[in-house]
Amino acid sequence: MERIALQKLIDWNNNKRKKPLIVWGARQVGKTYLVQEIFAETYYKNKYVYVDCKKEDEIREFCSATANAEKIIEYISLRKGKQINEDTLLIFDEVQECPNIISALKYFCQDFREIPVIATGSMVRIKLQRETHKRGSKDNDKFLFPVGKINQMTVYPMTFDEFLMNSNKMLYTAIKKAYDSKEPLDSQIHELAMEQVYKYLLIGGMPEAVEAYVEGDNLLEAREILKVLYDNYLADMELYQASQEAVLRSRTLFQNIYRELNKESKNFSPGLIEEKSKTRDFATSIQWLTMAHVVNQSFQLKEHITTPLMPDNESNFRLFLGDIGMFSYQSGINAASFISNERENTLSGIFFENFVANELIAKEHKLFYWRGKASAELEFIIESDNKLYPLDVKKGRGTLNSLEKFSNHNKFEYAIKVSKNNYGFNPEQKILTIPFYFMPFVAKDLADGTMGI
Repeated sequence: MERIALQKLIDWNNNKRKKPLIVWGARQVGKTYLVQEIFAETYYKNKYVYVDCKKEDEIREFCSATANAEKIIEYISLRKGKQINEDTLLIFDEVQECPNIISALKYFCQDFREIPVIATGSMVRIKLQRETHKRGSKDNDKFLFPVGKINQMTVYPMTFDEFLMNSNKMLYTAIKKAYDSKEPLDSQIHELAMEQVYKYLLIGGMPEAVEAYVEGDNLLEAREILKVLYDNYLADMELYQASQEAVLRSRTLFQNIYRELNKESKNFSPGLIEEKSKTRDFATSIQWLTMAHVVNQSFQLKEHITTPLMPDNESNFRLFLGDIGMFSYQSGINAASFISNERENTLSGIFFENFVANELIAKEHKLFYWRGKASAELEFIIESDNKLYPLDVKKGRGTLNSLEKFSNHNKFEYAIKVSKNNYGFNPEQKILTIPFYFMPFVAKDLADGTMGI
């Protein structure tokens, strides 16, 4: 399947000053597939060495005992029967099983920079944090992260445009062409595109679920895969946590994201999960889930906003699930609701908010929302090229009350209303209306500072 992140790997590979690359990301988002099956097979065919740190015990044990890059290269070359040099891509997969390899990347950078090296893994930062803060460990035994000696990138679940690239390339091309020319789609094609948005809300972006849908057009099979992945995420919470209490709290928090967002305020409320508990009781769990890229955190801004964006009060925040398919599965809503004619009345706005949050995160945006007085609210505030862009997410038409109250305190370039409506711009009200299917492209333009009308 096609992945947009491939271009980042190509750019890294073409950079004459490249350093060893660490590819972060949650479990099952397609890191190994991207690095090995797509990138290595295309650009280093028969010229790459792949090491699975979870399965290849001898290599893992050897690398755990030394950070000497020369010794590691020699050992792996002999064991694999393949000379590793500047023409060879060296891939370390599942490096959370051998954190010492990340230490060794410093010496790969210093002494063997001509050799391209990629390390991938899930929950790597969590494992590193545990290694760094082990009780009783001496300072000279603690893990040292190779600051300044590596390049980094994060792989996320497939965004809507990636979903469409793989499921209906012609429709993707038509949507991209309309966005680039800043024109609305023909009404019938608009409806067709919105149907795909609703299917994406149901399936999400986990590659295995998307592949099941693309290959067999089978929504039920995709949902069954989602159930397994969801359960695997819960099982993962046994890993690298300090206590059983932390594990249970992380699981409970993860399972209640939908409930938290489905209440009136949407702000995280610990009492909804555990009676008489406080936010600080869940601090470790929130950190674990966000570091694992399982959950995304959005912070509240109030009244007058200053840049760079900083949360006014870190006790007020919202949590979104990292994959919209898992969010829909967690909600318990019937799958038919996403493809029925009654979906407009059945699906609440929080499905679309979680969708927008994930599209923004995939383009490396930090999440903020704005709360004013008298329930005035804007779901997301984005800073791009030193300009503010409030995002109003509405599944229907919505009102302008919140934007008017926001404008009383803040200057902004123009507001972006994300909804099921077709593309349009109102220069008097300074409102750009975009349909949900344009959101991946808008998120990229905001990230690149190239947002136009």
